[in-house]
Amino acid sequence: MSAPSPVPAETTESFGNGDTARASLEALRSEIAKAVVGQDPAVTGLVVALLCRGHVLLEGVPGVAKTLLVRALAASLELDTKRVQFTPDLMPSDVTGSLVYDARTAEFSFQPGPVFTNLLLADEINRTPPKTQSSLLEAMEERQVTVDGTPRQLPDPFLVAATQNPVEYEGTYPLPEAQLDRFLLKLTVPLPSREEEINVLTRHSDGFNPRDLKSAGIRPVAGPADLEAARNAVARTKVSPEIAGYVVDICRATRESPSLSLGVSPRGATALLSTARAWAWLTGRDYVIPDDVKALALPTLRHRIQLRPEAEMEGVTPDSVISAVLANVSVPR
Repeated sequence: MSAPSPVPAETTESFGNGDTARASLEALRSEIAKAVVGQDPAVTGLVVALLCRGHVLLEGVPGVAKTLLVRALAASLELDTKRVQFTPDLMPSDVTGSLVYDARTAEFSFQPGPVFTNLLLADEINRTPPKTQSSLLEAMEERQVTVDGTPRQLPDPFLVAATQNPVEYEGTYPLPEAQLDRFLLKLTVPLPSREEEINVLTRHSDGFNPRDLKSAGIRPVAGPADLEAARNAVARTKVSPEIAGYVVDICRATRESPSLSLGVSPRGATALLSTARAWAWLTGRDYVIPDDVKALALPTLRHRIQLRPEAEMEGVTPDSVISAVLANVSVPR
């Protein structure tokens, strides 16, 4: 998935406030680039997730600016953000919040946890036990947390960006399939190229401080109102019966792949359709084409399938299976 290119005005249909919102969201890339070198696909993926009210799993080795990326996105959108370092001793109440006794009033009051924010960075989510991992499930799916039987709504927008290290698995708790399926996208954050890494070092030698985004010149270029207008425009993006059939054929083909023990579920199909609509709107169209589906297939589906052990030993990867499916499924005309 690559970042969308600007669309000429004469080819872009009007969506009311959607045009202004699109221009604001496109400006995010250049704003975030003041702090993060490269990583355009990850930036665009996070924007797609915000448009679809979904959540993102960021996979990459330590030190590739995953935390900085989320913080820069929040600053560019004027959204609140919090970070939780997931560790083996982290408790569910450390994420959701808990009731605290107030000796002055002799009553219990609710102390909100870090989940009450717009962008929650769940750092190294696979390093905490399943009980704490599952504490995020209700928040991600229902947009609320229940403490002592009382449901409490989370702010809107709300996005969980969870990170995990693809290399070191010792002492970790792999996310179960049910929880992986809650993430709209799984984005890989690769190591930078040589030129990009030189750029990173040059910035640091010139005084760039990743903990002080204001000094990097990052300013809000969009806000919650732009995001809401964009979501409304995405909801009006048309999907033909042929495109819906194409999405279903792709997902059904994964269930028949000899390399997989688990294919994409119907929830995965709806997720792919949703992300394809957001991508179509970002590229300036009010209708979805097959290329939109192809562009989002890998990040939307790669974490929703499970390889057979023998296929994994032969070097087969989820991305290679999905790419083969895309090559074999007939594209509607």
